[in-house]
Amino acid sequence: MDVRLTAEDGYQTERSYSIASAPSDSRLALTVEMLEDGEVSPYLTEELHAGDPLELRGPIGGYFVWDIQTGGPLFLVAGGSGIVPLMAMIRHRNSSLPAANGGRKNLRTKLLYSSRRWEEVIYRDELTALATRDPTLEVVHTLTRNVPDGWTGFRRRIDRAMLAETAWAASENPRVFVCGPTPLVEAVAGTLVELGHRPALVKTERFGPTGGPV
Repeated sequence: MDVRLTAEDGYQTERSYSIASAPSDSRLALTVEMLEDGEVSPYLTEELHAGDPLELRGPIGGYFVWDIQTGGPLFLVAGGSGIVPLMAMIRHRNSSLPAANGGRKNLRTKLLYSSRRWEEVIYRDELTALATRDPTLEVVHTLTRNVPDGWTGFRRRIDRAMLAETAWAASENPRVFVCGPTPLVEAVAGTLVELGHRPALVKTERFGPTGGPV
């Protein structure tokens, strides 16, 4: 979704943000990462109030999307704020599938999420709650910088060994979606193909650097 701001002197600027809400949600949700030197994000995160006007255009795109009819299993890989469109998929999955009668077993889902620090994990509490309630949803975190006391998870950037350990077997033909900084996305997608995953089932979305690698 494109968001355009217009200043009092007529100056305009525009940024694109991934949609975080499921298609069935009554409200559109955009998740904005605040960048200290940003031109739009500081206004959206610190100054915008209910009732303030915004110009929106979209939704835009159609390649990096998934719905129930597409099927699974799903393997989702996120770096930093790349979690946003993947969270929309998780929310869509959970709101559309019946928990009873094994409905979710047919769409087993794993999320591998790379963040710099535990306190920077977006949707941390929601992801924890969803995975706790749903045994067919697995969330795996890896932290690349500081780790909290007692941390037992991964503590490095996503690499071949981590993908081999966490991804569904290529023989299961999982639907793969990778979103994050360009170096992470290219490395993950290339490695998954090397591990035998069909290129046509690996979809990617990337963005430029936002103050350092994840």
